[in-house]
Amino acid sequence: MRQHIPIPHDRLLYADCYIKMHTSFLSDRIKRKLRGIYMKLHKADHVRGEITVPGDKSISHRSVMFGSIAKGTTEIHNFLESADCLSTIGCFRRMGIDIENKNGVVTVQGKGMHGLAAPAETLDCGNSGTTTRLISGILAPQNFDVTLTGDESIQKRPMKRIIEPLSMMGADIKSVRGNDCAPLRICGKPLARDPLHFQSRICPGKIFNPVGRTLRRRAHKYHGAAGFQKSYGTDAEVFRRRAGIKGNYRYDLAGKTELFGNRIDVPGDISSSVYFVAAGLILPNSEVLIKNVGINPTRAGLIKVCEAMGADLPC
Repeated sequence: MRQHIPIPHDRLLYADCYIKMHTSFLSDRIKRKLRGIYMKLHKADHVRGEITVPGDKSISHRSVMFGSIAKGTTEIHNFLESADCLSTIGCFRRMGIDIENKNGVVTVQGKGMHGLAAPAETLDCGNSGTTTRLISGILAPQNFDVTLTGDESIQKRPMKRIIEPLSMMGADIKSVRGNDCAPLRICGKPLARDPLHFQSRICPGKIFNPVGRTLRRRAHKYHGAAGFQKSYGTDAEVFRRRAGIKGNYRYDLAGKTELFGNRIDVPGDISSSVYFVAAGLILPNSEVLIKNVGINPTRAGLIKVCEAMGADLPC
């Protein structure tokens, strides 16, 4: 049931006491983030202006990952400095990758497909499920063993969806506690060379296979992934399939022996633009230009719904 939180009459929210009184349903982690934050709210008659929004989280993760296993330097602009994306940076730093974050640009000095070094300790993915899932595909064919873990929440999330496809590719990956959750123990070894067909969430693992992989995935999530990986030198194509399920796609990825560093301009995350879109639509005489937002068939739902309601949202 949705809980209503009354706003104090003076509109000044002091998170320390306000949380204790009205947000007992929030997790302790969220409470800690809010503690000490002041927000003063003023009514607006309209909104006008041009803005940019923080970078796309999914692409920020993948930029660091592919940059780390590519040869040469990768420059990532508009990188999202969220806790999850910083967990990805932390993991690759612990495997010997030099990553610098300066003046809004993340620079990754890649060491090639097999240039990662065995970490001295367990890799902590924090609260990032994306880090945990995708990095598993990169670690499976390395020449060292590693254990992945995360916070209490990550250790409760099901990881069978990556354990099974990686195992089908010949990887040695197991749940340490036998419950299909993290911690995960990955013993690096070469992946199978035979073509394989499966549904997968560990796309980075397939670039290590010289023969390549074909996977089928509900919806067209990999439209963006295919183009993104091409920028590093992979051969990737997405084909629409009519197999009785709307939105079923086949994603063909030919394995490569090397990737090469590149410049990545991370588009703005459409999820972060939602608030400004809503403000521009509900306040009369408003006009907001949100620049450089990433939009593809999987991210256009908000726009379609708003347009169906009569909104003017030219892209």
